[in-house]
Amino acid sequence: MKFLVIHGAGMSMRGKSQIEIFGPMKLPEYDAKIRAYAAEIGVEIEIFHSNIEGEVINRLYAAHDEAIAGAIINPAGFSRGYPALVAAIGNVGFPTIEVHISNPARRGNVSEVTSTCLGTVTGFGIAGYALALRGLKEQAEAKS
Repeated sequence: MKFLVIHGAGMSMRGKSQIEIFGPMKLPEYDAKIRAYAAEIGVEIEIFHSNIEGEVINRLYAAHDEAIAGAIINPAGFSRGYPALVAAIGNVGFPTIEVHISNPARRGNVSEVTSTCLGTVTGFGIAGYALALRGLKEQAEAKS
């Protein structure tokens, strides 16, 4: 069982700016924790990051044609104003869960990506990825 984890625009700045919101953890540290969560529950993951919307869309569409059972996306800077990304998430044949380290709603932001995702995990820090992975695994097992 393989899942795709997508880090959107600005995730490469984690631990370098807005530390008061997102904490000091840098993206490679996020990736290490996410890999550890995946190993704990016995799933394979691929982690992809891009600050370019089209690259994220292309990766989603390519994943549709691969043996990907689901995806997790932290859209970050792609949360609002990216209808092509929202459409791509809706067009792929696997469930996607949106994850945010903080709770965007507390800052007055509402993600447009949420509307096309199976679910959303916000405000639990890096542990949100563990919750999302477990949810995707349960979804995939229920379909088998």
